[in-house]
Amino acid sequence: MSREILFYTENKNYLVTYFKAKGNYFGIMQEDILFQISNKLKEVRKNKGVTLQEIADEAGVTKSLVSQIENSRTIPSLPVMLGLIKALDIDLNLFFKDIISTAPGDNVLIRRKEEYQPFTKENAKGFYYHRIFSKQFKDNHIDVVLLRLEKDAKRPMVRTNAYEFKYVLQGSVEYTVGKNKYVLNQGDSMFFDANELHNPKCINGDEVLLLVIYFFNEA
Repeated sequence: MSREILFYTENKNYLVTYFKAKGNYFGIMQEDILFQISNKLKEVRKNKGVTLQEIADEAGVTKSLVSQIENSRTIPSLPVMLGLIKALDIDLNLFFKDIISTAPGDNVLIRRKEEYQPFTKENAKGFYYHRIFSKQFKDNHIDVVLLRLEKDAKRPMVRTNAYEFKYVLQGSVEYTVGKNKYVLNQGDSMFFDANELHNPKCINGDEVLLLVIYFFNEA
């Protein structure tokens, strides 16, 4: 499969990036490319020693939004994403070198378990994420993730700019959403507005394995 990255500028302020694969073009807002870019932003920012506040000020956004983008808790609009890349002052070809677009084939998508992509979110102990796949459907971006919680896993309460579906594959978990707590056992599921502060906690001394589906809207 061939791949080509094309860069266009408009009024010297906007970059439109497309991936060419088997003769088809796809905007960077599709597939799992957005999350690859978010991870790359975090990596480059840390390597350059740039703080969240510094990149936020340079890009004209809030520190909180940058943190959410880096931790896959929101889907940024194209201008916001490009503003953050520009704020890092990095060569665009270098930045996009390892960003991979998957060409569509049949209507069936197979993802082998060894292809699941591990990633991290904000400072948390015992939270292990693996992305199964990510896809744009009309106005929503859907992210399907496996989350493993160690029995002593902990982190602060968080918000995600999405609706979330959780299905307990293994173990038992107490989920706090807002001021309410819900106990979920193996086979149970829940759906909620993740803009509410939320957090899981293992109970019964066992590890927990969750299938998580995020339904994002652009920030």
